[in-house]
Formats: sequence, C-alpha cells, structure tokens
Amino acid sequence: MFKTKKEIVFVILAGIFITNAVVAELIGGKLIQIGPFVMSIGILPWPIVFLTTDLINEYFGEKGVKKLSFITACLIAYAFLVLFMAIVIPAAKGISPVNDEQFLAVFGQSMWIIVGSLIAFMASQLIDVWIFWFFKRRTGEKKIWLRTTGSTIISQLFDSFIVLGIAFWLPGKINFDTFISSALTGYIFKLSVAVLLTPLIYLGHHLIKKYLEEDSSVKD
Repeated sequence: MFKTKKEIVFVILAGIFITNAVVAELIGGKLIQIGPFVMSIGILPWPIVFLTTDLINEYFGEKGVKKLSFITACLIAYAFLVLFMAIVIPAAKGISPVNDEQFLAVFGQSMWIIVGSLIAFMASQLIDVWIFWFFKRRTGEKKIWLRTTGSTIISQLFDSFIVLGIAFWLPGKINFDTFISSALTGYIFKLSVAVLLTPLIYLGHHLIKKYLEEDSSVKD
C-alpha cells in the first residue's frame, strides 16, 4: 500500500495533524483561567498542529499542506454534522447516563467553536503556508527557525482573534474586553509554545531526512 518511506511519513504526519485539529474543536468549549487571563482549553493541541504543518511544508511542499488543510476542514465539518445529529436525537429517558441538557452544554458549545475554527483554520493555514514559502525561497535550506516561527507569528494572530470572535464574542458568551484579553492570551501562549518547539522542529527535520535518505527510491 505504501510504496515509499516518504508516503509513510506523510500518513503519520497527516494523522497527527488531523487528530489534534479535530480534538481541539471538540474540547474547545471549556475556558480556563491563567492568572487574570482566560483562554480556551482547545488551544492545547494546536502547537502540535504547528509542528506537523512546518514538517509537511518542508518535505511535501505548499501543495501538500494546502491539500491536507482542505481535507482536515472537511473532516471538521463532518464532525460538526455528526455533533448536530447527536444533539437533535433525544437521549433515552431514565436510561442514558448523559441527558440532553448535559450533552448540549458540552457539545453545543463545540458547534460554535467548530464554525469559528473552520474559518480561522483555513485563513491561518493559507497565511502560514504563504509566509513559510516566502522565507524559504529567500533562505533555501538555511534558517528553519525563521520560516517556522515567522509563519506562526503572523498566521496565529489571525487565528486567535477569528476563532474567539466567532465562537464566544459574537454569540454573546463573553464581552469585548474578555474577547480581546483572551485572544491576546491565546496568541501569546501559542507563540511562546511555537518558540519552545523550535528544537523539536530541527529534531523532526533531522529524523525525517535521515529516514528518507535510507530509501534509495526517494529523490531529494
């Protein structure tokens, strides 16, 4: 089924990418507080999405990331449809350990998260890819940190404000001040983690390159 090691690498990275993106949508309705600041718990899996995005960019190019982003967006939309059906179908009275109100309280919020995240996800991914390749075309194989961190700095600024604006501010779940502070907190968190993950980018780059070099059928 997988003829080359490069195909295996893509499937593994794609699986990690898609899993973390979908999980982030499902858990995003829970807000946590860090000191005086509030942010969505769904932010936790996103640094892994950044990591895999950068590695896919390196080895499978701009088209690879765009295709995977559109596939992931479709899968998130599918999750949205399944959640909607699960909410509409009534729970068995006196039998189901989770009643309709409890289920709606948890996954009903995820519906708004998914709508906001779909828009934010596609916008930020397209921006990320463009900036990544803007830097790579000018630096070649050098300065991996510049294209990975630089693309994250810009793309996640859009992502943080779009998703919270649609998911929490527009529905009236948080006020404008909380929206701004939460978006900034989330952005700073994602940016900080992205910087901390830079060594893992280099490690992943090294391991994948070494793995692919062992496959004589892979051409650099």
